[in-house]
Amino acid sequence: MKKTLKRWWTDWARSVLLVVLLITSFRSAVADWNDVPTGSMKPTIFEGDRIFVNKLAYDLKIPFTTVRLTSWAHPDRGDIVVLYSPVDGKRLVKRVVGIPGDTVEMVADRLVVNSEVMHYAPLPPGTISGQTPGVEGHVIAEETLGDTPHAMMIMHGPTGLASFSPIKVADRQYFVMGDNRDESYDSRYFGPVSRDQIVGRATAVAASVDPERHYLPRWERFLHKLR
Repeated sequence: MKKTLKRWWTDWARSVLLVVLLITSFRSAVADWNDVPTGSMKPTIFEGDRIFVNKLAYDLKIPFTTVRLTSWAHPDRGDIVVLYSPVDGKRLVKRVVGIPGDTVEMVADRLVVNSEVMHYAPLPPGTISGQTPGVEGHVIAEETLGDTPHAMMIMHGPTGLASFSPIKVADRQYFVMGDNRDESYDSRYFGPVSRDQIVGRATAVAASVDPERHYLPRWERFLHKLR
């Protein structure tokens, strides 16, 4: 009887460990989710969103490492990426605004890439899924970065982040910023990030809860595509 129980326990434990290993390996190298605790990417991503991260968007890595086995693409301007902060190693969600070789600057709240001022326009209806919390006192607009239009916002009136001098993005470096321009800790503070620090591309909101309403689900944000 004891041998039978021991064999059953051993087989069960091995099965559980195998399942855990497969799931964690999948999340490490193929796809994962990332909970968003701050509003640095509003009005595109809200606090309480759980976003889907495609880790195969650019390359294939050995699970649980940053060692790249092969690469088939690179982050492009406008991509929303998940990356490790070069300051403390925490995972951040930001938008790529400058790729290797670009010169990035801001002049009076307008993003300038390679001496070209990005186009700004009123936000089209339906761009944002659900009500946008915490936008009082902000201006929301559509910014066209290359071929990718997306929502962004700034505070009314002058701020300390309205302008910064031109920054040349080095090889294998990327300049990232939050869509909530005045409340984002990004490359304006810690500089461009290396290619190895980018985990993958955020493509959609998998699920969402509202921290201001007792974490009730925001059903309209479930499976909302990010752009």
